[in-house]
Amino acid sequence: MATITVAAVGDLLMRGVIIESARRTNRTDQKESYAFRPIFAKVNSRLRKPDVTIGNLETTFSGKRWFAQGAGKPYKYERVSRFGNPMFNCPDALARDLKQIGFDVLTTANNHCMDGGPAGLKRTLRVLDRHGLRHTGTARSPKESRRLLIVRAKGIKLGILAYTYGTNKFSVPDPWLVNRIRDDRILADLRRMKKRTDAVLVCMHFGTEYKRTPNDRQRRLVRLLFEHGANAVIGAHPHVLQPVTTSKIKDVDGKVRTRVAAYSLGNFVSDRLYGNVHTLSGMILTLSFRKDRSGKTDITKVRKLRTTSKQSKANGRSVFRIVPHASSKS
Repeated sequence: MATITVAAVGDLLMRGVIIESARRTNRTDQKESYAFRPIFAKVNSRLRKPDVTIGNLETTFSGKRWFAQGAGKPYKYERVSRFGNPMFNCPDALARDLKQIGFDVLTTANNHCMDGGPAGLKRTLRVLDRHGLRHTGTARSPKESRRLLIVRAKGIKLGILAYTYGTNKFSVPDPWLVNRIRDDRILADLRRMKKRTDAVLVCMHFGTEYKRTPNDRQRRLVRLLFEHGANAVIGAHPHVLQPVTTSKIKDVDGKVRTRVAAYSLGNFVSDRLYGNVHTLSGMILTLSFRKDRSGKTDITKVRKLRTTSKQSKANGRSVFRIVPHASSKS
């Protein structure tokens, strides 16, 4: 028998004001650097303890050169697209710090993954590779897009898939760059994954922004994924918490297992969006997977730790910290 714990969080929404709060300037040579680890100091142990920790990278590492606004204009890590949507980019130091605080896997299929264009998408994956962070949801080549992400821990093989509803109206010149939510594609990937793993977790970037209940399409997709063998579905995109449900469901192979649906884990890192206090709330969802002597793997425990992204002031600068709530539900 073997047991592993898998932790998942929602959006790592690295807004410009948060990036600015992490900027450090050397007094001697005036060189800039960034320190993101203090933001996570109060939840560090919760991220490092699980065997696998997963987050949704709601930004890109497109590089400073690409994201420049033009001669004479100040450089910004966040700007507005021609469609009116915010566009996100972050210093590479975030990848380094996420690895150091305990993240193992980042999903990259979301509506901001094309903010830096195809070049920014590919550079993002190179940065993640350089810092030892595994990833799924976007790809640099057709071959890479067919590759399945399988994480091995304590004798259990966990498959992780990721898909997004869209890319904020940015065109995707090659369909293999981004995993889009299409029933046929997802079910084909799920069938392949089930043959090679003990359990499968599907990360879905879906739902309606700022709505605290899942919509009909979310519910339909979750049912479909469960019926075809997904053990858990982890949702992101609404920027607010939506329900986490647990049920016993039989899949197409006739196997009854515990299924967990987290329709939205909210924002793990963010500032307040459009004055909505609920956009500051997130969750660390921890699932225990147990593989018995017969080889059957099932979810045996679900733990939910609510978090809040708090902003304060110190020495005239904004300070952001993720703060865990005093109690959690299991």
